[in-house]
Amino acid sequence: MTTTTGFWVRVPRDVVTLAGPDAQTYLHSQVSQDVRPLEVGASTWAFLLQPAGKVDVLVRITRTAEDAYVLDTDAGFGEVMTSRLQRFKIRVKADLEPLGWSSIVVRGAQVDPPADGDETLVVVGWGSGSDLLGVDPKPPAAVREGTAEDLLAARIEAAWPAMGAEIVPGETIPAETGVVTEAVSFTKGCYPGQELVERMDSRGASAPRVLRAVDVPEGTQPGDPLLRDGDRIGTVTSVSGTRAIAAVKRTAVEV
Repeated sequence: MTTTTGFWVRVPRDVVTLAGPDAQTYLHSQVSQDVRPLEVGASTWAFLLQPAGKVDVLVRITRTAEDAYVLDTDAGFGEVMTSRLQRFKIRVKADLEPLGWSSIVVRGAQVDPPADGDETLVVVGWGSGSDLLGVDPKPPAAVREGTAEDLLAARIEAAWPAMGAEIVPGETIPAETGVVTEAVSFTKGCYPGQELVERMDSRGASAPRVLRAVDVPEGTQPGDPLLRDGDRIGTVTSVSGTRAIAAVKRTAVEV
């Protein structure tokens, strides 16, 4: 693989595969995204929601064969993902299995398709770049190895939510994440949790909190209040130096 400039970082991900004759039908019935148009090798983001509409997990879905999909999520939340997928899996001809795969995140650089014989998946990322997912993905050539702090800074500028930080299973609603455009289809059929998502969209309703990349004082920590003129307008969720992601009150954003 050849790339231009930027950086790469190895990032742990929890990965499973769903394969079998009913894989597409079942997955389509469970996630917020329309998986039917996905071609083999293509990927997309989606939510697995609770019936009441709260987020269980934000997942990435990659189609690897006609009847097989790989799903991955932030490390530490694979059990939440697997449990949610198993919950409604009754008389479904598709097997759900964990994969011992790893991931390389590439930002600020383009990634070429893998060479013949290379089974690494090039999957959709966030911000400017793509991710590499596979048994043993190789770092892209001509791109420097970055650090966890580089990646955190890039995620903050993209205001991309992380599980456990900006997304708390069973508490966060999709509209609060800032990634509904990437993770939700409003033209697909029913799925658990759809009612809340559709109702907010049809009514033009806004979430009580929204994620924003903001400036913060040196020494700010996740969980600290975000202040404006001495008033608390939100809560900091992720920090890198003097930049942070914060869950900001809708009323404060609208001012």
